[in-house]
Amino acid sequence: MGGDQIVSALCGEDAEREHGDELREREGELFSEVIDQIRPIPGARDLVAALKDDGHEIVLASSAKEEELEHYLDLLDVRDLADATTSSADVDQTKPEPDIVEVAMRKVSGEGAVMLGDSTWDAIAAKRAGIPTIGLLTGGFSEGELRDAGADPVFSSLEELREARDSTPLR
Repeated sequence: MGGDQIVSALCGEDAEREHGDELREREGELFSEVIDQIRPIPGARDLVAALKDDGHEIVLASSAKEEELEHYLDLLDVRDLADATTSSADVDQTKPEPDIVEVAMRKVSGEGAVMLGDSTWDAIAAKRAGIPTIGLLTGGFSEGELRDAGADPVFSSLEELREARDSTPLR
């Protein structure tokens, strides 16, 4: 969920109206202090490389700010594998709205698109855009939460998905 959505989701519409911009600015300041502590999920680059080897177009569809997305691309070492990216700068509304997913699909063929997501926001955005989601238990959401949001199947790790991808919508 992007910053445009998070204040009202956590604090309500009144807080959004009265303090939304201020809260987002402060969140950005605090996040910039800890962004270097983020580590990639084990197997992330291997999964992206395997999907690329399988002939899939790869779009990293993030609700992150552009500068954060640039950091993640370097952290994951996937610049050479990504066909396209999206960030919050590409849309008016971020996940769970479908805008990010729709922009991502327009940047490539969009044929046979499948979302790989580890949040309910990923699954909801993909569902609203009319594409299936494969869920991952790497984002702090339970299997039930991901399934209720529209993800199916759901995997516990990137390695498990990488090994089973031929039995998923990725086949």
